[in-house]
Amino acid sequence: MSTDTAAASTGYGAKDIQVLEGLDPVRKRPGMYIGSTGLAGLHHLIWEVVDNSVDEAMAGYCSTITVTLLADGGCQVSDDGRGIPVDPYPSGPHKGKSAAEVVLTVLHAGGKFGGEGYKVSGGLHGVGVSVVNALSERLTIEIDRDGKRYEQEYTKGGTPSAKMKVTGDTPKRGRSTGTTVSFWPDPTIFQAEGTEFVSRTVLDRLQIMAFLNRGLQIDFVDERPGREQKVSYCYKGGVIDFVKHLNTSKEPLFAKVCNYEESDDDGQMLDIALQWNTGYHEGVHGYANGISTIEGGMHVEGFRTALTSVVNKYARAKNLLKEKDDNLTGEDIREGITAIIAVKLREPQFEGQTKAKLGNVSMRSFVQRATNERLAEWLDENPTEANKVVKKSIAAQQARVAAKKARETVRRKTALSGAGMPDKLKDCSSRDPGESEIFIVEGDSAGGTAIDARSPRTQAILPIRGKILNVERSRIDKMLKNNEIQALITAIGAGVGEDFDVEKARYHKVIALCDADVDGSHIRTLLLTFFFRQMRDMVEAGYVYIAQPPLYSTEVGKEKVYLKDDAAKARFLAEKPNHRKEFQRLKGLGEMDWQELRDTTMNPDTRTLLQVTVAEAAEADMIMSVLMGDDVESRRNFITTNARDVKNLDF
Repeated sequence: MSTDTAAASTGYGAKDIQVLEGLDPVRKRPGMYIGSTGLAGLHHLIWEVVDNSVDEAMAGYCSTITVTLLADGGCQVSDDGRGIPVDPYPSGPHKGKSAAEVVLTVLHAGGKFGGEGYKVSGGLHGVGVSVVNALSERLTIEIDRDGKRYEQEYTKGGTPSAKMKVTGDTPKRGRSTGTTVSFWPDPTIFQAEGTEFVSRTVLDRLQIMAFLNRGLQIDFVDERPGREQKVSYCYKGGVIDFVKHLNTSKEPLFAKVCNYEESDDDGQMLDIALQWNTGYHEGVHGYANGISTIEGGMHVEGFRTALTSVVNKYARAKNLLKEKDDNLTGEDIREGITAIIAVKLREPQFEGQTKAKLGNVSMRSFVQRATNERLAEWLDENPTEANKVVKKSIAAQQARVAAKKARETVRRKTALSGAGMPDKLKDCSSRDPGESEIFIVEGDSAGGTAIDARSPRTQAILPIRGKILNVERSRIDKMLKNNEIQALITAIGAGVGEDFDVEKARYHKVIALCDADVDGSHIRTLLLTFFFRQMRDMVEAGYVYIAQPPLYSTEVGKEKVYLKDDAAKARFLAEKPNHRKEFQRLKGLGEMDWQELRDTTMNPDTRTLLQVTVAEAAEADMIMSVLMGDDVESRRNFITTNARDVKNLDF
C-alpha cells in the first residue's frame, strides 16, 4: 500500500500535524518542563527564577537576592546582578525585540549556550524564566541597567501586553543594576493542589543555595496575612557551615571540619567539607553548579574512592590497622560521615531530565586527585581527629561483621519457613511487581479488616504489631534482630542497607496504612525513617506511599460521603451550605467495616495516596535526624518554626 493510500484510509494526514508555537508546548505539557502541576511544580517556578540570580552570583556579579511571597499570592525575585540585557535582538525572527523579551518568550533562549556570559551555570535546559512566564496568569519584569529602569508586563500564557519601555532613571540609592521578576501562577494550570506557596519549602531551598554560595546574601520575606516573616541567610563559611548545620542535631565526633578547595585549567572547581558524627548513617551530598545531584555521579564517586584509599593508607602508616587486619571498606569509613561535595564546571552533563546524577567523567579523576592529596594532608596535620575517624571505622567494621551474621540468620529463618514469607503476610497472587502493592497495616484488628477489603490478586497485607524499632538510633545488627523489621525486609524481598537492590523488590507500591491520630503518625514516621535509611532506593524510585484514610463521613440522602480532611469538609459545606447532617470523625481504621475501608482507602479507583519523595536529600537527612534522633532541643525548634505551615493537626 502506498503512503498516500494509507493516509487516506486512516484519515490521518498533514492536517493532523499540530505545530505548537512559542510557549504553547509548555502550557500543553507543563509536567515535561516543571515535573508536575502539584506543589513541587508550583515551587519549581520559584527555583527557575532564583537559579538565574544565583548564576549571576556564581559569575561574580550579584551579592544579594530577595525572594518575597506577596500578599496577593504572587512571588517576587529580585537581585543586584547585571540586569538582563535590553538591547534589540540582532537577527532572525526575533530581530528588533528586546533581548529580555526574547528570554521571556522563547524556549531555549538565554546566556548559557555559548559566549562569555556565564562560565558556569545551573541552567541546563535553557527553558528557565520563559516557562515561568508561560505558566503564569501575569508576570512583570523590572530591569535596572545603564542608569535606566526598564519595565514590561506579560498577560496569561506569556504574551507581552506592550513593548519594553523606560519608566525612569535607576534609583539614586541602593543598587545601580539588577533584575526583579514578579509572577502570579496560573490557577488553571495548578488545579490539583492550588497556587499557595509553602514558606518552609522555599526557605529550605534558599538556605541550601546560601550555603553553596559563600557570602551570598539571600533574604526571604513573606507578606501574606497571618504568615508575615523575614529570614536572611548568608554564610561566610559556605560548605563548612553547611556541614555544621547538618550535624547540629547529631553529635560530632570532633569540632573541626575538614575543608579544601581546588581548581584546574579546564574550569573545574571543587569545594568539599566533611566531618564525622557519632551516628551510624552516611550523609554524602553532591552538588554540581548548585544543583542537588540526589543520585550522586562522578564527583561523588571520585570522593568516595579517594576517601577509602586515604583513610586505609593512614591507618596502615600509623599502625592502627595491623598487617593481618583486613582493609576498612568504604562503608566502614563513611559510617557517620557528613560531607558536601560541591563542584562547578563549564559543561555539566546530567543523566536524566531530573538532573539527578552528574555524568562528566573528567570530574571523577579531578575530585579523586584533589581528595587523595588534600585529605591525606589534613589527616597528617590533625592526628587526634584522624585517630578518632580510624577507631570509629574499625568499630563500624566489627558491627558490619556482626550485621552480616544477623542477615544470614534472617536468610536462614526465611529458608526454613517453607515459602520464605513471614507467617503474618497475606500475599497477593500476582508475581508482577509492577501491579503488586503491599499495605503495611498497624495492628492485627485493622489488618483483619484490610485483608477482607483487599483485592487478593494485586494487594498484599502485612500487619505490624505496635511501634517498630527507631532505626535512627540503632545500628544495623540490632535492627535486624527486631521481628517487625525482619518481617518487612523478608516481605519486600530486596535485601536491606548496602545489600538492598530495588530491582528485586516484590512490590512497586509499599503503602503505610496507619490511623489518622498521633500514634498512627508516629508509626508512619518510624516506617518512613526505616525506608529512608535502609531502603533509600525505594523512596527515590517512587515506590513508597502513605494511605490517606478520610477524616470525616456524613450522609447525603441515603448515601454515605467521605471527606479526606478539613479542607475537603470546607469545600463540601461551601457547595452544600444547607447540609444539616452531622459529620462523623473517623479516627481508627478499626472503626470502619471492610467495605468502607475498601471504598475509601484501598480501591485504586476511589482512594487517595500520597507519594513519598526525596527532593533535597541533605535537608531530608537533617530533618530525619532532628525528628528521630536524641537532640530534644533541635526537635522542639523544628516543630515551633514549622507550626505556621501546619494545616491539619490531630490531638
